[in-house]
Amino acid sequence: MALGRKEALRPKSFRLKRPRTARPLSEKELAIDHSRQNSPPLKPFLKWAGGKRQLLPEILKLLPNNIGDFKYYEPFLGAGALFFELAPRRAAIGDHNQELVAAYRAIRDDVDELVEALTEHQANHGEEYYYKVRELDRDGPAFGALSDAKRAARLIYLNKACFNGLYRVNSKGFFNVPFGRHAHPLICDEHNLRRIHRLLNRKDAEIEILGLDFEAAVASAGPGSFVYFDPPYHSPNKANFTDYQAGGFDESEQRRLRDVFAARAKAGALCLLSNSDAPFIRQLYGRFEIVPVKAKRAINSDKTGRGEVGEVLVKNWK
Repeated sequence: MALGRKEALRPKSFRLKRPRTARPLSEKELAIDHSRQNSPPLKPFLKWAGGKRQLLPEILKLLPNNIGDFKYYEPFLGAGALFFELAPRRAAIGDHNQELVAAYRAIRDDVDELVEALTEHQANHGEEYYYKVRELDRDGPAFGALSDAKRAARLIYLNKACFNGLYRVNSKGFFNVPFGRHAHPLICDEHNLRRIHRLLNRKDAEIEILGLDFEAAVASAGPGSFVYFDPPYHSPNKANFTDYQAGGFDESEQRRLRDVFAARAKAGALCLLSNSDAPFIRQLYGRFEIVPVKAKRAINSDKTGRGEVGEVLVKNWK
C-alpha cells in the first residue's frame, strides 16, 4: 500500500542504512574491447517494457554487413538493447523521457556518484523505502534540486524494484508503479554501469545523448546514417503498454512518425522501425518492406495479448 505524501517523504522511524564503500573495479576488470570474441556485448541497465533484447537476432540479420560504418541514430532509446549490441562509434541517441536521458548522462558524466547512490538504495531496499523514493517526484523543488546522478539512481532503483520492471507515469508525469515482489533484485550492477561509462566516453567515439522530440533528434540523418525507430507501439484497444510519458503516443503521433521515417529515407538514411503488427501500422508503412516477427510480451491489459505476439520490422532498403 502506497504511503501518504508526508509519510513517504519523512517517515518518523525510518533510518537509512549506510552501505559499505564498494571496492573500485580495476582497469583490467573494466577493460572493454568489442573486437575480441571473449568480450560479451554490453547489456541494458534497465528493464523496459517492449525491450528489444529478444528480437536482436531478427534485427541483426536485416542489417547490412557494414553497419559499423554508419552513424547510428535512435530517438526512442529506452533500454538501448540494439545500441549496446552494436556499440557504434558515432551515434545520436536519446528519448523524450527526460528522466531516462538524465540517467544516460549520469552514467557518462558521474558514474562514481551513481554507483554510490545505487549502493545506498541496495542497502535500504524494502517496501517502505521503495514508496519513500517513489514519492520524491511529487515534491517539485526538492526533486529538481537532485543531481543527475541521484535522479538516475532513483530511476534505476525504481525500475529494478517495481512491479514487472515497468516504467509508467500518470497524467501529471509522476511515476506510479507499485512495489514489486522480487526476492533479491540486483539494484547496483557496478560492472555493467562502468562498462557503459567507458563506451560513452571512448576517445575514438562521438556519441551524443539528446533529450529531444524524435523529429528533431533525427533531423540531420541522411546518407551514411542508420536510424532505428522503436516508438511506443500502436495499441487501438489500449491493451499494450504505452504510458512512458504523460500525454501518451496516439495515432496522430504514429502518422507524424511515419512522415519522419519517409523523410529520412528520402534524405538517404537507412531506416528501421519496429511496431505492433496491426492493420493501421501496415497501412501507414505499405510502401516500405514489412517483415513480420514474433515476440514474447508479459505486459498487456488483455491476458490474451500476453505471451507470443505479432510485431513488424519496417525497413527502407533491399
